[in-house]
Amino acid sequence: MTNQANGVRAYKQYIDGAWVGSDRLFDDLDPYRATVVARVPAGTRADAARAVDAAAAAFPAWADLPPAEKQVLFLRAADIVEKRAAEITALLAAETGCASGFAGFQILTAVRLLRQASNWAYLPAGEVIRSDIPGTFALALRRPLGVVAGISPWNGAQVLAWRTVVNPLAFGNTVVLKPSEEAPVTAGLLVAEIMEEAGFPPGVLNVVTHAPGEAVPIADEFFDRPEVRCINFTGSSATGRILAERAGRALKRCVLELGGYNPLIVLADADLDYAVEAAAFAAFFHSGQICMSARKVLVERPVYDVFVDRLAARAQTLRSGDPADPGTLIGPLITPAALDRVARDVDDAVAAGAKVLVGGTADGPCYRPTILADVPAGARIHSEETFGPVLIAQPVSDADEAVAIANSTRYGLSAGIITSDNQRGFALGRRIDAGVVHVNDQTVADEPQLPLGGVKDSGWGRSGPHSVADFTELQWITTREGTGGYPI
Repeated sequence: MTNQANGVRAYKQYIDGAWVGSDRLFDDLDPYRATVVARVPAGTRADAARAVDAAAAAFPAWADLPPAEKQVLFLRAADIVEKRAAEITALLAAETGCASGFAGFQILTAVRLLRQASNWAYLPAGEVIRSDIPGTFALALRRPLGVVAGISPWNGAQVLAWRTVVNPLAFGNTVVLKPSEEAPVTAGLLVAEIMEEAGFPPGVLNVVTHAPGEAVPIADEFFDRPEVRCINFTGSSATGRILAERAGRALKRCVLELGGYNPLIVLADADLDYAVEAAAFAAFFHSGQICMSARKVLVERPVYDVFVDRLAARAQTLRSGDPADPGTLIGPLITPAALDRVARDVDDAVAAGAKVLVGGTADGPCYRPTILADVPAGARIHSEETFGPVLIAQPVSDADEAVAIANSTRYGLSAGIITSDNQRGFALGRRIDAGVVHVNDQTVADEPQLPLGGVKDSGWGRSGPHSVADFTELQWITTREGTGGYPI
């Protein structure tokens, strides 16, 4: 499975139930220390082809496997994740800069996902539809698609890798997983280790890794192979658009969870102490490197000054540093390039007239929690996602203005409304163009049984049991009693 030299583990790819070596390896780096965490195969298109072959060959038997047998496998995997929690936490810190709080969230969510998904094979497989033709019995049956190509990101490496794999598998598909080159272990190879230990049949899951900048040949194989019927991607809107265009030409399905420019609305009747805690969590948890992180807080004017003063004070208490230290709340950004991008966006906004209320500087590989005010509309950060711990604070005259600003972005993933009047909040939430709206809560939340997903440039498709529509196709079958006439 792996070997070790000089204290660094060397991994292999997982194809057709076997650990497959590679002619080339690349260094997987710790974003905090810049040291080598692991050496990982620089996979090729040929590796992807073998993985697709294996998944296609495994598909018929997996699709027909009784639900009870699938259930046992998912439950075993959940138990193994739980058993290996300490190891997974350490790997997440070393490979993705994930502090212990977010690691615990990922592990808990992955375990819940696996246990809930163990029952999804028992969901209704179709419906009976009344026909107007006498003696005709009509069925709409759900059938798995076949091979699903999963592309998982680095930022929620464990939870998003499991979601990329489990949703299609639960409905009878097989999967070829290509994890991000920034997290090939925790977003891919570790999942394969656990599923192998749980006893999943060979070929049901295959994991192909690649070196930085070498994803295109593997994606080419996914798009060129007719056996691959769906591309399941979590990542940036820019990459999602490219994949959707290619999928359209190839007439393949796409399930896309993309970026978000997520608003948090704080109304004048809100409990401000609670609102401050909610905003700090939404903006700065995992250094703002979550697709659902709050990017802009819209605060009614009567409470704006008090709110931003308290939030700025709270942000200063958040400790940044080594993610392996249990006391760390703000870990590093994933790469030096990511740190430079965040710093550049903040500096450009300040040069255009924005005011820094707190933060605005780096702390080694970390970026300090930052709040900006008076950000001009021309600044990139005003309307585009900055994947870091940066929040824009903006006063609004009333709830209607807040909703209008929330809807003015091209994104539509998540939104939050903090108010003491849940009924009013619910009415406002229905007016927001987002796939997820949380009333009297912040923007970052995930439960395996709920339909997470976006609208507009935040993608399409949903997670959890609702993903049955994305990972199956409907087949209309009729049986007819007796005979009947035809008009010709």
